Parts: sequence; C-alpha cells; structure tokens
Amino acid sequence: MLKKAGPLLIAANHPNSFLDAIIVATIIKKPVYSLARGDAFKGKLISKILSSCNMLPVYRISEGAENLGNNYSTFESCNTIFKKNGIVLIFSEGRCINEWHLRPLKKGTARLALAAWQENYPLEVLPLGINYSSFRLFGKNLVLNFGKLITKEDLSADFSSGKAVNKFNENLQSQLKDLVFEIDNSDKENLKKHFYIDQPFIKKIGLFIPAVLGYLIHFPLYYTIHFLIKNIANDHYDSIMIGSLFFIYPFFLLAISFVVFFITHNYFSFFLLLVIPLTALSLLHFKKQIPL
Repeated sequence: MLKKAGPLLIAANHPNSFLDAIIVATIIKKPVYSLARGDAFKGKLISKILSSCNMLPVYRISEGAENLGNNYSTFESCNTIFKKNGIVLIFSEGRCINEWHLRPLKKGTARLALAAWQENYPLEVLPLGINYSSFRLFGKNLVLNFGKLITKEDLSADFSSGKAVNKFNENLQSQLKDLVFEIDNSDKENLKKHFYIDQPFIKKIGLFIPAVLGYLIHFPLYYTIHFLIKNIANDHYDSIMIGSLFFIYPFFLLAISFVVFFITHNYFSFFLLLVIPLTALSLLHFKKQIPL
C-alpha cells in the first residue's frame, strides 16, 4: 500500500474507465479524490452518490460549453484538498480508451499543479502508468509503474505562463512514455513478455477441479451480463461488468444457497456462500492470463 503523504497529485493514463480510480484508491492509505467526466454527474441522486465516493466532475467542450464554468468549482475543491494535505487523482489524457498506448496530454494536470504552486502549497506530482493485460477477459494481470515526483523546483518559468504549462507537460509526457506500455493489439509476444506470470504445473493440477466447478457455476451469470453489454459497453466494458457483478453477485450466491437448502434441508448449504467464491478464485488463477 502506497503511504505517500499529501499534498499529492497523481497524474495517470486512463486505459480502463473507473477501474483505474478504484485500483489507485485501493493501494493508497489516505483517501483519494478522483476527477471524472462531468456528464456522469447527471441528476442530483447520481451526483450525490459519486461525490460520496470522492469523485469530482470535470467537463469537456463536448459535454456542453455551458458546463465549462463548473470546472472552476472543481479546481477550487482540488486546491482545498491540497491545502489539507490531501490526494487527488487526475487522468492526464482526458479520455478513456482501451489501448496499450499513451495519448497526448491535456492541460488540466499542469493547470492544477501550477495553481497550487502559485498558492505556495508544497504539492508534489506523481506520474503513474496503469497497464492491464487485457480489457475484456475475466481477471487480468496489472502492472503499475510509478515515476519520479515532479515539484515546483522542476519548473523555472513563471507558474502563470503558457511556457510553464508546456514545460510541465513535457516533463510529465516524457515520464509517462516510459511508464505506459506501448503494445500493438496483435503483438501477442509483447503482451506475454510484459504480463504473463508463469504458474507452477503442480499448482495448475491442484486447481483443475475447483476451477472447472467455478467455470460451470459462474458461466450463466457471467455470460448473461457479457452478452447484454458486449456490443454497447465499448471502452467501459470492464467497468460495467465489474460494477454489475458487484451488485448482482451476492444475490446470485444467496439464490444458489437457498435452492440447495430447499433441496437438501441441510444448513451446511450456506457454506456455499464461502465455497463458491473460492471456486471462482481457483478459476482466476487457472485461466489464461492474456488474450491469445
């Protein structure tokens, strides 16, 4: 778990929707506030739910020029977080695309950092490369590459100038290029080189039966959701899949346990609430790790 004290701005690439923010939040001890696309905050209820998850809206011109003014409020909230030694996560590319590739950076990261430095906050910027072994397979290997902290001492230009924005982005882009894997979709050898973890043969033998059971038990649930979202989810497939399973899976386990109980009238049926997830874990360790 990363135990970095704030104020800290984590500047990351954005390959896999809200999973990126969830992963970063799980490895850092302190609360992490994430900047998210503004159109997700439609409606008071949704807005309250997202805000309760430490998410802050950022609006792009494509989401309506009338909403751009709301970004000032978000940036002010970030400054308040920095003032309290908090941590903010920003996706510097500005858009989520499922690919092993770093895209040109937007100016939002630089402006956030420069504004904090103008206020003399001791903000540090931590570059982060987030790399997934796949974007649609069940389970995935993940490589997080952290760069060198960027501080105000790294910029000699006036913090309010356009030159400062360009110099900051050049520094961040240079670091992220080394942290984000550059892999063509058809380059299976490179995928294997970066992500494959060799599993001992004896481990695979031991996991074979529970993995098969895990596949048979979870097949109906997983593939039902898969067929419902596969053509509409686009670059948000993983997030929708995991979000759906997060809410549905507990009811799925309860349903199986109750069916077995009514058939057997044995209270040991409810041990399935523990056993079934273990079969899924066995399948996770047994299955192929990269798309082939």
